[in-house]
Amino acid sequence: MVVTALVLAFAAPLNAQDGPQDYLSALNRVRSQVYVGPLVWHEMLAGYARSYARLRGDCHLILANAPYGKTIAAFFSDDSAVQAVSLWAMVRPQYNYQTNTCAAGTNCLQYTQVVWRKSVSVGCAKVRCDNGGTFFACYYDPKGNIPGERPY
Repeated sequence: MVVTALVLAFAAPLNAQDGPQDYLSALNRVRSQVYVGPLVWHEMLAGYARSYARLRGDCHLILANAPYGKTIAAFFSDDSAVQAVSLWAMVRPQYNYQTNTCAAGTNCLQYTQVVWRKSVSVGCAKVRCDNGGTFFACYYDPKGNIPGERPY
């Protein structure tokens, strides 16, 4: 699976929330926009995300093969789960459902993983980076972005 990481700078949120329900609410709101069923939290996936995120304490986005679908994001400040999901969702306009492709020169695979109909469970983690930023990772099962298949 190919995943492209996104890095953006946002102002630090007040009272950032990063619990399982915060991720689920944000992810399922995006999924509902394309009539895809909700994800459920899976603690084993969250543990997998925590293990991966801890390795990224330097906030360098390095992609690794995994048996699960993955979305990752890094910010230059202490941001929230909702902002990470918003980052993945904001590339929706780059995805063309009719051709099942991303717009030329763009990558929308994080968005298509979020809305992948066959993915039913998710686990996520957030880590503060050594440079003061934040790193987010979410793992999905089953993984999406299967070549030739549409996300929904």
